[in-house]
Amino acid sequence: MSGTLNESSFWILTALAGGRRHGYAIMQQIATSSGGAFTPKVTTLYAALERLTRSGEIIVDGEEIVEGRARRYFRISDQGSRALSAEIQAMENRLKAARKVASRMAEPDISSPGAVIA
Repeated sequence: MSGTLNESSFWILTALAGGRRHGYAIMQQIATSSGGAFTPKVTTLYAALERLTRSGEIIVDGEEIVEGRARRYFRISDQGSRALSAEIQAMENRLKAARKVASRMAEPDISSPGAVIA
């Protein structure tokens, strides 16, 4: 990714755009949303959650004890929603530019010597 968000942050914000979740549920949502293409390690996920909380892009939204373990919930903040929207727009712009170039590659270049026109 080459926008303002790194890949972990992008997928975490994407997961939380669907609603409040705890860490394990975020990991599951990322795996589903990315089609399995991105699965953060637990340590990477929790470091990113801490960083996104400090930066104000996500908010801790409660905690409970489940089977003797603390489960912390997170939700996306307005700032995080804006960052995610900006990243999606930047990705769409890059995709549009890449498609434009790729469509030109499929067309024969009749100006080059030896070009074959069918």
